[in-house]
Amino acid sequence: MASATTPIFSCDDIQIAAETKSIVKGVALSVYPGEIHALMGPNGSGKSTFATGLMGHPSLDVKGKITLNGESVEDMPPHERARRGLFLGFQYPVAIPGVTVASFLRASLNALGKQSNNVFEFRKQLEDTFAKLGIPWSFADRYLNDGFSGGEKKRLEILQMVLMEPRFVILDEIDSGLDVDALKVVAKGINEIAQKGAGVLMVTHYQRLLDLVVPAKVHYFMDGKIAFQGGADTVRELEANGYDWLKQKVAGADVTAVSEVI
Repeated sequence: MASATTPIFSCDDIQIAAETKSIVKGVALSVYPGEIHALMGPNGSGKSTFATGLMGHPSLDVKGKITLNGESVEDMPPHERARRGLFLGFQYPVAIPGVTVASFLRASLNALGKQSNNVFEFRKQLEDTFAKLGIPWSFADRYLNDGFSGGEKKRLEILQMVLMEPRFVILDEIDSGLDVDALKVVAKGINEIAQKGAGVLMVTHYQRLLDLVVPAKVHYFMDGKIAFQGGADTVRELEANGYDWLKQKVAGADVTAVSEVI
């Protein structure tokens, strides 16, 4: 079992290819219980491929070591990784017409072995979580993500996360397309799950989420690798100067007001 002194999640030498094209080229990182990490980088640098590869997406060829809560999971299919506490919040959640949100959530919790057989207890659990995250109860009877706005889909991803109580959370651009109110809901859910001891890795482009969810460490992806990492303060420098500035810093190893070059 992981403790405060051992990582809840770690990966080493992760290499990911899609249709023989190398995308992620040797990534290692560790996240401890209750820690929030951010993963940033220019478009096309491999961030989303890294996120989905850690979950075991079947279309990707993933090599390397992945450890969750002290157990190696790299050879497990996605549903087994989920049962062991790995959660992926999608950048583009899919719609499933004909399946209501409530039915989907109940089936998901059943698959994880976290569902009470008492239907009234389940409904109370859902109602409390919907209310806490400011999601209208009417969503429970709607088909999953069918006709939902981008912000509604992202709120629902956070709702799933809070209900499932995973040990390690990967959120792939959970903040894209959100208005201020939805962003606050998302941030509340992330902070809550971290306070309960989960590790979090957020893929993001934006400072605004990191104002509400302050990361312990920020990793900067370039060309399929973590080229640079630092604290939350480095995000403001990046926002002011852009990725070309960061590339120059890394290439020249003249890194001022930043923490660490890999």
